[in-house]
Amino acid sequence: MRLDLSGKTALVTGSTQGIGFAIATGLARAGARVALNGRGEAGVTSAIDRLRGEVPDADVVAAAGDVSTDDGTARVVEAVPDADVLVNNLGIFGTQSPLDITDDEWRRYFEVNVLAAVRLTRAYLPGMTSRGWGRIQYIASDSAIVIPAEMIHYGVSKTALLGVSRGFAKAAAGTGVTVNSVIAGPTHTGGVEDFVYELVDKDLPWDEAQREFMRLHRPQSLLQRLIEPEEIANLVVYLASPLSSATTGAAVRVDGGYVDSIVP
Repeated sequence: MRLDLSGKTALVTGSTQGIGFAIATGLARAGARVALNGRGEAGVTSAIDRLRGEVPDADVVAAAGDVSTDDGTARVVEAVPDADVLVNNLGIFGTQSPLDITDDEWRRYFEVNVLAAVRLTRAYLPGMTSRGWGRIQYIASDSAIVIPAEMIHYGVSKTALLGVSRGFAKAAAGTGVTVNSVIAGPTHTGGVEDFVYELVDKDLPWDEAQREFMRLHRPQSLLQRLIEPEEIANLVVYLASPLSSATTGAAVRVDGGYVDSIVP
C-alpha cells in the first residue's frame, strides 16, 4: 500500500515527544504538511528540528499552544487555520488511589483528555465537511475499556473519547470526512518508563522492569511487551490516508491483544 498524504495538512496535538511525535513523523514521511503542537514555543521548535533530522524534506510548521484552554486553542487555530487531518493525541495520565482523586483532578483530566479534542473538532470539522474530505482521530487507550484501578480518572476520560469519536462520526456522516478513535495499548514512552518504575523495583534494569510490569500489571497482553510509538503511528497514518475511506465511527485497536475481545 502507498500511503500518500501529499497536499494534506495534518495537526497532531501533544506532538513534541512520545506517541505524538512518532505520529507526526509518520505523517511527514507520507508527504503531509505537519503542524507540531506543544504548550511552549521552545519545545515545539526543538521537536521540529528533530523531525527534520529524521525526515529532511518534511514540511513542518509550529502550532504552539495549550489546547486544554480556550486561549491556547485559539493560538493553534490561528497558526493552522485549516487542517485536513486532525489527530487528537494530547493526554495526561498518572496513578492515584480512587478515593483520593479530587473533583478538581477529575475536571483537569476531562479538560485535557476530552474537551481539548472536542474544541479542536469543532474548529476543524466544518472546514473538512465543506471541502468534502477529512480525517479526525482520537488517541484513546486500552484503559478506556479495561479501567485500571490505579487510575480510574484516566480510564474514564478515555472511555469518554470513544463516545465523542462515535458521536462526531455521526455528525460527519456522508460528508467524506471519517472520524475514528485508536485504542492504543501499553506503549513504551519516557512517561511510561516513569510509570513502570512507580509500580516495580526501581533498581531493575529497564528490560527486566518492563517484563515485570507486564507480568504483574498487564498480564492479558498477548504481545507481552510494550508497544513502540512507531507501531501506534503506523495505524494512525493509515487511518489518515485516502485508503481508509470506508473506516469511520470505529474504535480501532493497536493494543497488542490487551483487550480481551473478539470485536474490535
